[in-house]
Amino acid sequence: MAAPQSPRPERARPTGATTTATPQRRSTKQRSAVSALLDEAEGFLSAQDLHARLRERGDGVGLATVYRALQALVEDGSVDVLRTDEGESVYRRCSTGHHHHLVCRRCGRTVEVEGPTVETWARRVGAEHGFTQVEHVVEVFGVCAQCTAELAAGRSAG
Repeated sequence: MAAPQSPRPERARPTGATTTATPQRRSTKQRSAVSALLDEAEGFLSAQDLHARLRERGDGVGLATVYRALQALVEDGSVDVLRTDEGESVYRRCSTGHHHHLVCRRCGRTVEVEGPTVETWARRVGAEHGFTQVEHVVEVFGVCAQCTAELAAGRSAG
């Protein structure tokens, strides 16, 4: 998979945000296959990437089913979704609880980070403007140390 180029967070719901009770979803073989593949994957993957990997494994899961399974996992808060500059959604299994991502623009490496200062700031800004039940999504993008070193080596070799 090509690394997500400056992905933007999906605005549906921040990871770890509380929502009204969601009806229990029926577990299906297909949803379990998508979920298991996300458990094994490193970094963000598109629905097409997941579908191709499932087919390589011999799992007979259609692309529309992969999309439905991913949407359910996002709604349940067990998977994070970002949008690339091209508008493609990419997915990744994340830890539970509210967190943010530091994402490499070049290779897609992602690190989950906590941001207590951001949490305090978001509540304060919301309160200053009369908002309650404030939620937020923060994604930080840059170039990881390994990619920085590779880029520097490429410059010095040329």
